[in-house]
Amino acid sequence: MTTTTVDQIHTEVPLCERYAVADVDSHIIEPPDLWTARVSSKWGELVPHVKYHERRGEDWWYVGSRKLYGVGAFAQAAWPEFPPSHPRRFEEALPAAIDPKARLAYMDEVGVYYQVLYPNILGFHSHVFLNEMPHELATECVRAYNDWLSEFCSADPRRLIAMMMLPFWDIEASMKEMRRAYEMGHKGVLFAARYDKVGLPRLIDDYWEPLLSQAQEMGLSMNFHVGFLASSDDLKGAVDQSKKLDFTRESSLTLLGNAQNIAEVVLSGVCHRYPDLKFVSVENGAGWLPFLAESMDWQWLNVGAHKDYPDRLLPSEYMRRQIYGMYWFEQDAVRAVIDKLADNLMFETDFPHATSLSPGPASESPSPREVMERSLHGLPDEIVGKVLQYTATKLYDLEPPRRD
Repeated sequence: MTTTTVDQIHTEVPLCERYAVADVDSHIIEPPDLWTARVSSKWGELVPHVKYHERRGEDWWYVGSRKLYGVGAFAQAAWPEFPPSHPRRFEEALPAAIDPKARLAYMDEVGVYYQVLYPNILGFHSHVFLNEMPHELATECVRAYNDWLSEFCSADPRRLIAMMMLPFWDIEASMKEMRRAYEMGHKGVLFAARYDKVGLPRLIDDYWEPLLSQAQEMGLSMNFHVGFLASSDDLKGAVDQSKKLDFTRESSLTLLGNAQNIAEVVLSGVCHRYPDLKFVSVENGAGWLPFLAESMDWQWLNVGAHKDYPDRLLPSEYMRRQIYGMYWFEQDAVRAVIDKLADNLMFETDFPHATSLSPGPASESPSPREVMERSLHGLPDEIVGKVLQYTATKLYDLEPPRRD
């Protein structure tokens, strides 16, 4: 008689069936009427809206006369052509990118239980909201977005996880919106570490103290998404590139952008000042995190900063305590991250973006199921469980899975 061991059972059962996998970075494609249906018409064409772009032959987002990008520019999942080609109309996008019920069905198909949801327009064009419209309108747009996201997630708020946007140009309004969005079920904050790039004080400044203290008290993480608070020059080559080599270069280099944000909160003293506040590097990969930790430690000791700040921990210690990262396409680099930061690593798919794990007819990207198996094969159950489920469910205070 043959005896089946626990290890053999685990080998045969896919990881996505052993764990309630948390995909901690995905996106929804905003509908054309998101703001026009929710924001006062008194603002006219300053309200973000969609109209047909004659020269490009596609529907396009506008703020006033300012062109942003096509409605389907971030909806490459299952698109029959290679990126940066994309749907030209909202209705051409994969249903899972625009409809909550279709999204839940897609999550079941690819082996994901939870999905954390981030914006496109407010995320990648926040500089437009800041510079091209009155702050009163920009704040109203933020509130409208948070409301819409809550409505989308209401299809299953246990599995669809909302991340709030804040009107960061107004501290009092941000604190009020943080409380309001939290009460609606939002689980974290889309934030930036370098607001000084847009003329606001650095994050270590007392200006931010009320907001950061409130987030710490509420147990809300601050999430640095790649491209957030980018300038128009930063994004010029990243979204509308027709040349494959340029697109590859720009998108690859963009993924290193959060190194500056992490170094800012660690070395400026933000992590020291707010010891219970968590910071997350979103859609930036994770292979660079151990290098950054080792580099900062080396320089910290090399220049004698530990002598000037004897009450501070080593930079790597702050990273282990308060900094989180995530991966999707990485294979070999993941092992190095786990070796140094096993409690800080999570899994993402970036659905439905061009770099995501969203294979379509023209894509050679592996599926989320394949990536999980390849990257985590042979690792202890304790490690795999943390990466795929438990670190995220603890960080974002997610409800336990419900298996019907």
